[in-house]
Amino acid sequence: MPIQVNLDVMLAKRKMKGKALAHEVGITEQNLSLLRTGKVKGVRFSTLERICDVLDCQPGDILEYVPDSEDSP
Repeated sequence: MPIQVNLDVMLAKRKMKGKALAHEVGITEQNLSLLRTGKVKGVRFSTLERICDVLDCQPGDILEYVPDSEDSP
């Protein structure tokens, strides 16, 4: 998938555990885990906003577009 989730990087930079982030954001640890591994098809803007607020970052710090090698001409 061309969208890469760098949530683990931001958690490490902020020295925060996923459990604490899930609690602060108001989502389950399981849903956060699915997001961290990129196994979700989408994320609500309200959830992304809360994650960015808690981690004091921008959406681009968490989400990155990395084209698949198959998609390249």
